[in-house]
Amino acid sequence: MATLLAVNSAASLWGPYKDIWQTVGNALWRRQPEAVHLLDMILKKHKPDFISLFRNPPKNVQQHEKVQKASTEGVAIQGQQGTRLLPEQLIKEAFILSDLFDIGELAAVELLLAGEHQQPHFPGLTRGLVAVLLYWDGKRCIANSLKALIQSRRGKTWTLELSPELVSMTTRFTDELMEQGLTYKVLTLVSQIDVNNEFEKLQRERGLGSEKHRKEVSDLIKECRQSLAESLFAWACQSPLGKDDTLLLIGHLERVSVEANGSLDAVNLALLMALLYCFDISFIEQSTEERDDMIHQLPLLTERQYIATVHSRLQDSQPWKLPGLQATVRLAWALALRGISQLPDVTALAEFTEADEAMAELAVADNVFLFLTEAVVVSENFYQEEFYIRRIHNLITDFLALMPMKVKQLRNRADEDARMIHMSMQMGNEPPISLRRDLEHLMLLIGELYKKNPFNLELALEYWCPSEPLQTSTILGSYLGVAHQRPPQRQVVLSKFVRQMGDLLPPTIYIPYLKMLQGLANGPQCAHYCFSLLKVNGSSHVENIQGAGGSPVSWEHFFHSLMLYHEHLRKDLPSADSVQYRHLPSRGITQKEQDGLIAFLQLTSTIITWSENARLALCEHPQWTPVVVILGLLQCSIPPVLKAELLKTLAAFGKSPEIAASLWQSLEYTQVELNEIESRCEEYPLTRAFCHLISTLVESSFPSNLGAGLRPPGFDPYLQFLRDSVFLRFRTRAYRRAAEKWEVAEVVLEVFYKLLRDYEPQLEDFVDQFVELQGEEIIAYKPPGFSLMYHLLNESPMLELALSLLEEGVKQLDTYAPFPGKKHLEKAVQHCLALLNLTLQKENLFMDLLRESQLALIVSPLEQLLQGINPRTKKADNVVNIARYLYHGNTNPELAFESAKILCCISCNSNIQIKLVGDFTHDQSISQRLMAGFVECLDSEDMEEFVRLEEGSELEKKLAGIRHETRIHILNLLITSLERNPPNLALYLLGFELKKPVSTTNLQDPGVLGCPRTCLHAILNILEKGTEGRTGPVAVRESPQLAELCYQVIYQLCACSDTSGPTMRYLRTSQDFLFSQLQHLPFSNKEYEISMLNQMSWLMKTASIELRVTSLNRQRSHTQRLLHLLLDDMPVKPYSDGEGGLEDENRSVSGFLHFDTATKVRRKILSILDSIDFSQEIPEPLQLDFFDRAQIEQVIANCEHKNLRGQTVCNVKLLHRVLVAEVNALQGMAAIGQRPLLMEEISTILQYVVGRNKLLQCLHAKRHALESWRQLVEIILTACPQDLIQAEDRQLIIRDILQDVHDKILDDEAAQELMPVVAGAVFTLTAHLSQAVRTEQKQPLVLGPGEAHYAFMLDSSFTSPPPAENPVVGFASIGDSSLHIILKKLLDFILKTGGGFQRVRTHLYGSLLYYLQIAQRPDEPDTLEAAKKTMWERLTAPEDVFSKLQRENIAIIESYGAALMEVVCRDACDGHEIGRMLALALLDRIVSVDKQQQWLLYLSNSGYLKVLVDSLVEDDRTLQSLLTPQPPLLKALYTYESKMAFLTRVAKIQQGALELLRSGVIVRLAQCQVYDMRPEMDPQGMFGMRDPPVFIPTPVDRYRQILLPALRLCQVILTSSMAQHLQAAGQVLQFLISHSDTIQAILRCQDVSAGSLQELALLTGIISKAALPGILSELDVDVNEGSLMELQGHIGRFQRQCLGLLSRFGGSDRLRQFKFQDDNVEGDRVSKKDEVELAMQQICANVMEYCQSLMLQSSPTFQHGVCLFTPSLSETSNRDGPRQDTQAPVVPYWRLPGLGIIVYLLKQSANDFFSYYDSHRRSVNKLQNVEQLPPDEIKELCQSVMPAGVDKISTAQKYVLARRRLVKLINNRAKLLSLCSFIIETCLFILWRHLEYYLLHCTPTDSQESLFASRTLFKSRRLQDSFTSESNLDFRSGLTIVSQHDLDQLQADAINAFGESLQKKLLDIEGLYSKVRSRYNFIQALVRRVRGLLRISRN
Repeated sequence: MATLLAVNSAASLWGPYKDIWQTVGNALWRRQPEAVHLLDMILKKHKPDFISLFRNPPKNVQQHEKVQKASTEGVAIQGQQGTRLLPEQLIKEAFILSDLFDIGELAAVELLLAGEHQQPHFPGLTRGLVAVLLYWDGKRCIANSLKALIQSRRGKTWTLELSPELVSMTTRFTDELMEQGLTYKVLTLVSQIDVNNEFEKLQRERGLGSEKHRKEVSDLIKECRQSLAESLFAWACQSPLGKDDTLLLIGHLERVSVEANGSLDAVNLALLMALLYCFDISFIEQSTEERDDMIHQLPLLTERQYIATVHSRLQDSQPWKLPGLQATVRLAWALALRGISQLPDVTALAEFTEADEAMAELAVADNVFLFLTEAVVVSENFYQEEFYIRRIHNLITDFLALMPMKVKQLRNRADEDARMIHMSMQMGNEPPISLRRDLEHLMLLIGELYKKNPFNLELALEYWCPSEPLQTSTILGSYLGVAHQRPPQRQVVLSKFVRQMGDLLPPTIYIPYLKMLQGLANGPQCAHYCFSLLKVNGSSHVENIQGAGGSPVSWEHFFHSLMLYHEHLRKDLPSADSVQYRHLPSRGITQKEQDGLIAFLQLTSTIITWSENARLALCEHPQWTPVVVILGLLQCSIPPVLKAELLKTLAAFGKSPEIAASLWQSLEYTQVELNEIESRCEEYPLTRAFCHLISTLVESSFPSNLGAGLRPPGFDPYLQFLRDSVFLRFRTRAYRRAAEKWEVAEVVLEVFYKLLRDYEPQLEDFVDQFVELQGEEIIAYKPPGFSLMYHLLNESPMLELALSLLEEGVKQLDTYAPFPGKKHLEKAVQHCLALLNLTLQKENLFMDLLRESQLALIVSPLEQLLQGINPRTKKADNVVNIARYLYHGNTNPELAFESAKILCCISCNSNIQIKLVGDFTHDQSISQRLMAGFVECLDSEDMEEFVRLEEGSELEKKLAGIRHETRIHILNLLITSLERNPPNLALYLLGFELKKPVSTTNLQDPGVLGCPRTCLHAILNILEKGTEGRTGPVAVRESPQLAELCYQVIYQLCACSDTSGPTMRYLRTSQDFLFSQLQHLPFSNKEYEISMLNQMSWLMKTASIELRVTSLNRQRSHTQRLLHLLLDDMPVKPYSDGEGGLEDENRSVSGFLHFDTATKVRRKILSILDSIDFSQEIPEPLQLDFFDRAQIEQVIANCEHKNLRGQTVCNVKLLHRVLVAEVNALQGMAAIGQRPLLMEEISTILQYVVGRNKLLQCLHAKRHALESWRQLVEIILTACPQDLIQAEDRQLIIRDILQDVHDKILDDEAAQELMPVVAGAVFTLTAHLSQAVRTEQKQPLVLGPGEAHYAFMLDSSFTSPPPAENPVVGFASIGDSSLHIILKKLLDFILKTGGGFQRVRTHLYGSLLYYLQIAQRPDEPDTLEAAKKTMWERLTAPEDVFSKLQRENIAIIESYGAALMEVVCRDACDGHEIGRMLALALLDRIVSVDKQQQWLLYLSNSGYLKVLVDSLVEDDRTLQSLLTPQPPLLKALYTYESKMAFLTRVAKIQQGALELLRSGVIVRLAQCQVYDMRPEMDPQGMFGMRDPPVFIPTPVDRYRQILLPALRLCQVILTSSMAQHLQAAGQVLQFLISHSDTIQAILRCQDVSAGSLQELALLTGIISKAALPGILSELDVDVNEGSLMELQGHIGRFQRQCLGLLSRFGGSDRLRQFKFQDDNVEGDRVSKKDEVELAMQQICANVMEYCQSLMLQSSPTFQHGVCLFTPSLSETSNRDGPRQDTQAPVVPYWRLPGLGIIVYLLKQSANDFFSYYDSHRRSVNKLQNVEQLPPDEIKELCQSVMPAGVDKISTAQKYVLARRRLVKLINNRAKLLSLCSFIIETCLFILWRHLEYYLLHCTPTDSQESLFASRTLFKSRRLQDSFTSESNLDFRSGLTIVSQHDLDQLQADAINAFGESLQKKLLDIEGLYSKVRSRYNFIQALVRRVRGLLRISRN
């Protein structure tokens, strides 16, 4: 029992029924194939509910107790564990509900719980009130489902075209219900359920809430009854009821009564129709194949018993409550019997069929036709159901066709009566009372029945039979196929009836006959036939019938009468002062005549409304001249009602523009007067008719100069009258008929609306136009639109009245009660809102033009006026009133639409937004209603019930369209508001905080913590529908534009910093929005491609934000889930969970080995890319015959504007206006003749422009989608944690994406506009590919001592296993072949860009550089081990992967030949700076690996190299400007650096260096003046600026950036130009000399910093190779003695300064201090220290090399050595002690340094060597065991690479950084070691040479011979080689003082200095390093020699 007492949280009386209705709808109306199976299951499950129909679960004692205790014990809830305690209040309410509806207690609890759950959907209602709604909603769902199932049955009246199995299923199911007594149950329920009784019960228990709630409840109850009744009707239509059921139905109808207005209510109408369809045998005439089956099913034809019973029941004389109803049923029965009697073999039924006449007589006697007219046809539901109309149509036509005698009898009776009346009138008696008027009633019924034609059935056509081939067949084509074919018998009879009734018409039937014709003329073809009939009636061949006048029912007669009346009345036009119409003149029109005239006027209106031919034919008829006559009559004294009819007829004529134009003029001349008589009668037919006429005329044709010649031309008098006399007074007048008030308002507002709609503000409206009238100048009136705009942009009475009308309208609608004129009020409000809308749209242009004009008018923007105070409420609530219409979106979609449009317009203004938020939220209840209104409009789709597709579908479609547009406007409102600062409307509507900061909002599901249902919930709801199934979100397919805007709103919320946090949290936690949406990408919807692309764009952008945010917040599981969804190429688990095991095994294997197994699917990220079609169809170019194409293009360009999305499109409406105006301006006959052709060409142009707009929008959408896709890919690669995607997968993913994106863009059809985005994506992808591959390469497994083996993954492109001895197979896990494909595609893409698209190529060059980087060897640590290998080993080593890939790459590049070279070289030489830099970098890269030197050859042969070199002169000028303290842009500096880097790269190749020398690069550098502009040092920071700028380097640094590349280039050229070395050196020397001031300034080296040391290191390197004495002889300048001296001077100065440097950098303490002091000043990192150390060693090495070169070059023999150093070692001893004068240079420049420096340097370098060596070894060990290092050390290593943020990175990344730092350190130490080794070797050599000279060959000064010897030596040397060395000049001073003592001292000091320990060190160094490096015993030999020298001299 306990289980039975569990509560269903969805309420068993509501939830399941809702599901049934949903499923039935899906299967039957939405035709979803998958719903059929579901429907079958649901019907089986819920069959008892249909059988018991509306029966509630009974009350129950157990349940009562259970609920009673629920507050303490709780109740169990199905599907949830445990129990739930219920509050006392809820239990009380449950018992009330249980009593109220007589339902079980648990059911009541369920309803309340469901009510609580649904409460957010019903703001303002308590759960009890919601429960009431749910109770009735459940009932309604079951009733609607029943009706739908019955409608889908197989049957005789209609088919829904469903699948046969579905129809069989529903037919079988409903048959079973019928067997269980469905009819009885339905009839009982229809009798029992009564709205008033239910309301009384609810009222007693306070079960009714607001007006809206009352209306909703009553609507639900009414719908339940209605649907039940219609179920029976549908049943009877498809298959008639059985005998008992038919009797039950008759029994029910016997007791029925009518409504207050005399008509049947909808339910009884349906039941009556059901009975009529039971008696319907019309389908027998149709020859369908199923007819015979149906005949057998029809009890009427097969069961004698059925006929007997029904017949006797209907013959029964017992009168029904409604005799007319009884008569109707009897008539139907009589006709059924008559029908049966005409069938073959029904003799058995003769006794009944004979009685048909009598039965019909009974029916006629009871006024059947009157009842049908007054109770059936008038009923408001009658015209809503096509089959009601058809049935009554059949009833009447059957009567006319099957009972012709009866009809004749009626006519005879009518003739008889007419005679009697005539006689009694002659006698002066009252006519007899007993007269029957059956024929009259029949005619009126026919007139009434066909008057409306909502389904365009034109059933009345059956009454028109073209008896002879009319001349009309040319116009209409004969409507019945062939004109001569015999029409069906029935049609002949009916048309005869129409014609004969008009013959010899008795006056009593004259008006009914006209009314009948009016009904029958309703429809385009019917009107035509009727027109012909009236024409024929009046023509000559019927004159014999009625004498001269022809038939009274003819045009002839009618217009003739009108003319007579006009003649007659014109004579007694009263004089102007007695305009009193109370007493019409005696000869006026009698009432009877007036009625006749009105009837004929109405008939005329109907005919000419429908048929344009009739309109023109009548109007142009020379005798009748209807328009003239009518206008004449209007001026006579006739009653207003008749005048009104005349005006309406004029309005019908005015539908043709041709007639309208002349009508305006005629109106102008006749000056129709509207008078006050109407307000006395309190009826205003004339005013309404006049407005209607103006409204029609305004629409048809609008003359600009109306009334010219009589008065100031223009429409103004009419407008003033309409505004001041009609509109402004309409509220204050008295109305006999309340509805008329709103009719007047509607019709006058409609005129205003049309006038404003067609008005476009133009410049000439704002200038007073003067016209001449009767000789004087007067100002013409402005156009009416201008005047309306002026009134609406001011606080005019008109605007005030319009706003107050809106307020009154919304108040009336809020009552939810019907009132007279409601429809008209709604229309009036709609026009009011539309007027405001139009004003908002046009005001900007209007106000702009007004500002520019000279008019003294003041206007205010409407949005400001709307903010004004409402005089009635004293609040600024106008906008709130407008917004309140959204609350009525379900009942009045048009009003909601206009309201949303206005709000959307206003919302563009930020200031107004803030004010609106205040107004909207000021009052809690209004705020709640407004929110509910917005939400309801967005939710409106849920409210759209399934309508039968055939019925009213036009109206439904229109309303659905309006609802859709309303939602679009609301979303646009949200989008524009979100772009404004908070607070704004969107934040309020989406449920964000307005009082606190927006970011503190905590979004909740509706109902949680009192959170209302907001627009955000509605939007998510729209997008959520359908995401559970396979098909994806429904909105994406069914309302693409709506879905697009929804996605955009969500993206904006996520992208805006304020709203992002709360929104993304809510979407992630409560909704799982992104995952459920993304799994359905890509959307496919070819019809709406643009919307589809934009939907995907916004969604992808949102996903990018989500990935970024979750990565930053380390929400790994979220990130991972999305990544898997986007990137996996294994199928996600299918919807069913079967076969899981197999799937998993497969996955793991293929995931490991990347073999293409069958289970692979396309990665989602790729299928999204697939869905973007890169090709774009371009509209055909225009082919024009009349217009000039160039001019048209110009006009189109002028009409372009930016749309909401910021795309430039052409304004089609504006273009249309321009072109039409152009055509209208043409004069002459030819133009008129060609007008149709011109208009056709205009439409061609417009179609072309529409196509062009679509093209632009489509491209924009594609670009947008591609951008978003690229963003998503980039975020996945850059922002998401690297370890979430395995390295191998990462490469594969990038490869796949790269290949696909290239394939798409390289397609010939691909649109060029998409190239930039693709190129950007390619750049990012290649960068990441490069990084991924190189990361994988860098995972060395350190095996042996310093031997690094690279572990390569298995490559999928190799199927056979690789041979064992060579473990390395391809490069990277994606394999070489993939890399080659990518390279080829990149190059193809570059070539595809052709000449243009340089920016695109910039991206591609970047990509190519990244790609080529893959094949670059990573930085390997120089462990000094490699040198152990022999040369042979190195030569025969197998080619490593890097070289292989590099070789293959260059082969591919070269295969593209000169085409590619040309493109790259051209970009390198000119174009955009970044493009040039990247092209240069690319050339640099290619040239460096191009072993064949193809590119170098091309560069020099095609002259590009020369161009680059020559461009240095231009760079010179721009670079000079960069050295000012505040430089302009640094672009020039970067391009210069790129260029120099490239030239340096070229110079590294011997051939390249020669080419450069040939093109004179050094000469160009010598000419550049920028190198002479060395800025002063600025020790105080940047020119006294407190905080130097971060990015822009100081002038000194900028200067270095300019100078160093030039020095490097010189150095490289010097090094690599072997053959032309002297030529190169000569040019470099010239460079040095031409910039000698700068060079010397650098050599003086005033301040020591890393930068200046770098300059020095480079410069000394160049000088050591160029400033040599031997070079002078090579200079190709013609040298005379003077210039020679000068050159020698320069060289000498360079030498002196270089030697001077030695004493500074020889490594004294002073330099140590330099180092550290420098370090602190810089405050820079460790790497600076490395650089400084390296630079100092480099300087020393360079100077030593220079010394060595000088010595070798100038002394061919040992005897004549050149001594550069004095024989003094005291320098060293001196150095050891502290020096005082640290500031002064150690050696004055003119003095020679002593040998002591050399010895000191030697010692110093030996010590440095060992410290560097240790440091190097330690670092190598660390590198091999990085993982074992302590964390602090790792951190320290990382910080030198990455100063900030080390703590934030993962350990793995820390190891990578530490390794990088160690490799740098090792390589730095290796360089230092090689420099030290070089310095030691050079020092030893110089020391040896000097000692040898001094100790062996030198003669001291104190011996005579020596003096002589030296002198002769000098002489001879001067003569012999005057150009050798200038250094000799220095020696005079030095050498003259070399004494014997000095030499002895030298020897002694040398022995001390060159002691054992030093020698041992030197030999150790050789053992450790030099041998390994060079395999020579150089140091050993020199040490031996020096030792020998010292020893010899001692002896």
